Amino acid sequence: MTPAPSAGGEEVKKKRRRKRSRSKSSQRSHPHSQQKKPARQSYARRVDEVSAGGLVVDASGTKGLLIGRIDAKDAKRERLLWSLPKGHIEEGETPEQAAVREVLEETGIESQIEKSLGVIDFWFMASGKRIHKTVHHYLFKEVGGKIAPQVSEVDDVRWFPLDEIVSKLAYPDEKKLIARSKELLS
Repeated sequence: MTPAPSAGGEEVKKKRRRKRSRSKSSQRSHPHSQQKKPARQSYARRVDEVSAGGLVVDASGTKGLLIGRIDAKDAKRERLLWSLPKGHIEEGETPEQAAVREVLEETGIESQIEKSLGVIDFWFMASGKRIHKTVHHYLFKEVGGKIAPQVSEVDDVRWFPLDEIVSKLAYPDEKKLIARSKELLS
């Protein structure tokens, strides 16, 4: 006995396959078909920045100078994040020249470099960009000036006893750098 054509025999299966095959190929080749293209992955643009700065020790050799900026995550805008003064190296400047200039601009204190403390590099996101920042750090000796926070960038500038500097610093990389450099501060 032969099964009826609608009973799911081989002939019906072949027709179904042909129909599916035709509908898939017509979708691919039809110019107005709504094919979804894979979403193109966008990456944040990488920007390299180089800065210089460091720790200024006062004329007595007992205090270090830190800058304070209001923590952007603090809703009350009361918490200061303490860090070492530093800033971008301008075209034609050496890291040493930039460090001395930035310390003066951010703190009002004139200083001279005693020795290098090392280089830190880190990554962060800002304005939709991946920033790779490299900072050259130096140990400075105060030679003049008067404390005056840079109005547009710094909220406070203070001298702290040298043995408190590591605990005051907000950023782990700076903490490690100064902790490693304790023997240089003596």
